[in-house]
Amino acid sequence: MDKHSFLTMADHTVLKANATEADVLKVLEFAKRYHTASVCINPYYVKYASDFLKGSGVKVCTVIGFPLGQNTKEVKVLETKDAIKNGADEIDMVINVAALKDKKYDYVKEEIKEIFVAVSWSNKLLKVIIENAYLTDEEKRKVCEICREVGVDFVKTSTGFAPTGATVADVKLMKEVVGDKCKIKAAGGIKTKSDVEALYAAGARRFGVSRTEEIAKEL
Repeated sequence: MDKHSFLTMADHTVLKANATEADVLKVLEFAKRYHTASVCINPYYVKYASDFLKGSGVKVCTVIGFPLGQNTKEVKVLETKDAIKNGADEIDMVINVAALKDKKYDYVKEEIKEIFVAVSWSNKLLKVIIENAYLTDEEKRKVCEICREVGVDFVKTSTGFAPTGATVADVKLMKEVVGDKCKIKAAGGIKTKSDVEALYAAGARRFGVSRTEEIAKEL
C-alpha cells in the first residue's frame, strides 16, 4: 500500500470529548490538504466541518449513539437526520450492544434498518459500529448477518472507546460473514503502517485513524 491509497481510505478522526474547535480545525486542514476519504467528528462540529470542506471532495463523517449505543432508536434516528441536515455525508452508528447480547435481534435489526432508511433517502452512507470488544464470535457473526440483510454500506469494528479496537481476526470474521455485500471499516488502536497493511490484507477497506499523518509518513 502506498501513501495515496491509504489516504483515500482514511477517515481522519478526532472524537475526544475535550477536542476544541482548534483541534478540529487541524484535522480539517490536514484532510483537505491531503484528500483523505473523510473526517470523522462529533455531531457538534458537523456544520463547521461541512462549511470548511465544501468543494474539497472530502466527506464529513459523524457518529450516532456514540460511544455506548444505548440511546433509544428514536433518538438515534433523529440524531441521524439532524446530522445530515447539518451537512454529514457519512454516518457511523453504534449498535445497541445490550440488545444484541439479550438476543433482541428484531430490535437490533429494526434500529439499523430505520437509520439506514434515513441515510439512504438522503443518498448518504451508513457504517454500523458493532463494537467487537464486547461481543462473542457468535454475536459478531449475528450482527454482521443482520447488517448484510439490511444492506448497509459498511460494518465497523470499534468506536475506539472500548477496551480493544480493530484486530485482524475480527476483520477476517466480519469479511467471512458479509462477503461483498458490505465493506469493512477498521477502527480503534490503528497506529502504524504495519497495522493498516495487516487489516487491509484481512479485508478492511476503510480505516478510522487519528494518527493519519504519522502513518502517511511511514508510507
